[in-house]
Amino acid sequence: MSALMEQRHLGRTGLRVSRIGLGTLTWGRDTDEHDAADLLKTFWEAGGSLVDTADVYGDGEAEYLLGRLIEGLVPRRDLVISTKAGSVPDPDRRFDGSRGHLLSALDDSLTRLGTDYVDVWHVHAYDPQTPLEETLQALDLAVSSGRARYAAVSNFCGWQLAKAATWQLAAPGTRTRLAATQLEYSLLQRGVEREVLPAALDLGIGLLPSSPLGRGVLTGKYRGDATPADSRGASEHLAPFVEPYLDDTASRIVDAVQTAADGLAVTPLQVALAWVRDRPGVTAPIVGARNAQQLTAALSVEALSLPDEICRALDDVSAPVHRYPDHDWSTL
Repeated sequence: MSALMEQRHLGRTGLRVSRIGLGTLTWGRDTDEHDAADLLKTFWEAGGSLVDTADVYGDGEAEYLLGRLIEGLVPRRDLVISTKAGSVPDPDRRFDGSRGHLLSALDDSLTRLGTDYVDVWHVHAYDPQTPLEETLQALDLAVSSGRARYAAVSNFCGWQLAKAATWQLAAPGTRTRLAATQLEYSLLQRGVEREVLPAALDLGIGLLPSSPLGRGVLTGKYRGDATPADSRGASEHLAPFVEPYLDDTASRIVDAVQTAADGLAVTPLQVALAWVRDRPGVTAPIVGARNAQQLTAALSVEALSLPDEICRALDDVSAPVHRYPDHDWSTL
């Protein structure tokens, strides 16, 4: 394997991962085994190591498919496998952070993946019906038993992340520190900058942005009311996922990304991905691609670093409105 991609430490840990991660949200549903194999091989050959999945992706098929591929296509030791537990199909309870559910889900994930450990194990979301210390104890047990090497969370808001991380740090040596958190982050969705990102930076937690291309909208494929037939926006079950980012505000940001891309002689995809990859606190954006050609286009961002003036222009056009209590009162 040619190690082409830069590696970064995941939060304040010794674990190093590729600075772009491969997402598997559509594996086993919209992405079949042949395309998944092409994606994983392309990613690995480019020096990629971080592969992100979850027990609910494709109702478990994503993990099962990944397990089959690492058995014969890519050596297990070359991958950093990240998976999640806690989401449940029960309409009355979307998330289950109980110790029993999480540890059972981890065992099921390991079976599907065909491995005896995952590198990074996330609690998929905060469960208000379970005491947080019980949820976090599941992470401690997973790491102490060797079934997970590092612990993480996903979709925690700022106070939830800070509370969880501080609890884990309160008993060093007996509790495992949180290595990472995963949330949506892009030029079209900068909400994490309000509280989550400052907390993560302060506590040494690496951010793994999901949907770094604004659910595909930042590639420019939907400009001018276009909806490509093979896009998520044309998919019956994914169209509602894309629709919130097709408003006038998003259109102005997409136009700015296109202008920057034209000026740099690169693609809008490369501009949008480079911007989020190099934001403070970000370890690795998680990229989902439909085929190897799309993934190769995303991985080509490795050679691109945006000039400061381009970053400032994109920051300005996409800046979220944060007033009290986030305003810097020292400037008044």
